[in-house]
Amino acid sequence: MLSYLTRWVSRGAFQALKGTSSWPQLVKTPHIGNQTLAAAPLPFTGGSPGVRQARALDQERLLQIDWDDGSCSLYPFTWLRDNCQCPHCTLQSAQARSLLFTNLDVHTGMDQVQLMDNKVSITWPDQHSSDFDPDWLKKRCFSSEARQALQEELFLNEREYWDSSLQIPTADFEEVLHDDKAALAWLEALRRIGIVYLRGAPAEQGQVARLSQRIGYLRLTFYGHTWQVQDKAMANNVAYTSGELSLHTDYPALHHPPGVQFLHCVRQADQGGESEVVDGFHMAEQLRREDPEAFNILSSIRVDFTDSGADFCDFSVQSKNHIIDVDSEGRVTRINYNNTTRDSVLDVPLHQVQPFYSSLKAFVELLSRPENVCTYRMEPGDLVTFDNWRLMHGRKSYLSRGQYSRHLEGAYLDWDEVMSRLRILRKAVRGDC
Repeated sequence: MLSYLTRWVSRGAFQALKGTSSWPQLVKTPHIGNQTLAAAPLPFTGGSPGVRQARALDQERLLQIDWDDGSCSLYPFTWLRDNCQCPHCTLQSAQARSLLFTNLDVHTGMDQVQLMDNKVSITWPDQHSSDFDPDWLKKRCFSSEARQALQEELFLNEREYWDSSLQIPTADFEEVLHDDKAALAWLEALRRIGIVYLRGAPAEQGQVARLSQRIGYLRLTFYGHTWQVQDKAMANNVAYTSGELSLHTDYPALHHPPGVQFLHCVRQADQGGESEVVDGFHMAEQLRREDPEAFNILSSIRVDFTDSGADFCDFSVQSKNHIIDVDSEGRVTRINYNNTTRDSVLDVPLHQVQPFYSSLKAFVELLSRPENVCTYRMEPGDLVTFDNWRLMHGRKSYLSRGQYSRHLEGAYLDWDEVMSRLRILRKAVRGDC
């Protein structure tokens, strides 16, 4: 069912955490608008697209290209001149634009367009010339279908929703470290589903740092490059106790919270300490359906979060974040919620205080429904990787035994670094651009 998980890994590399090879039925992410990304055709598939005709529409200032497959693409003159691929306009070694914007004529015309050596060749009024590969142009077609397909290729925005029946995709730690196909499947599942379980890591500190090197580098925060989740005296974070942790995202006290979190089990408690996760994006969409007013309030009011203390260094951070972040199309992009660091400062007019509390209560009650919570228990050597912008995670209380108590090592990365490695691995494994 989730073919992208198993397409490039050997049999047995991925398995369901709960001991069965079958995958749960997952809900596709709803999309705003008429076109579903999964259904949008790629601009072209296989080989180089053929150009039947290219002609300038001078009045509209558009280049029209008629393709051999019968489709048609339109490109603005200004965009073509801005993206000239010649050595004078593009630094080839960096694939970066050299043309200064101050030197770009945003009202340029076009003197001539012709097909030469399977390229679209353009001569501009100043007699500068630009040559474009057909496949480069078709991939950047301005049709809504092509744009959505390219955005999906670049960012993997489509998600698989899940509930308590989720069987967490699982991989072998060492295979992910050393096999590109396994690493790609891991990162694609992390993006699509939001959580992947790795087994077989040594039950000692340092494994989250090893895993981060597979991607790039860790994100440094006030708690250090890595941090030890243990029951500590005079704890500077509620996670460093043996008590229950309610469902939350990490670090909403930062305006840009870490995107991905690693947690590695070095030692588990004899009693208690089970982990819980909820699909925050799924819950936000469910809230939008069940209580639109609550959704609108939580996605429009900016809530104050705070965190202060001393660890890697002393700190006093303050942020204002929506509980539910949405983009310009209304798609949920991030959940920012941690009840422990939600500030007593509530910067809203008096008449909005009670509606805010009622809306947050509705969301938290939705998160806490048993049918929405996936529970699992980590054992020494297990390492869980998850999307901190999407998943809410928690922990049941556990029995503390001093220095021999439960011990997890954690670390953060940002999605920019993770997606960078995913694209590089995809190109290496599949030859994708």
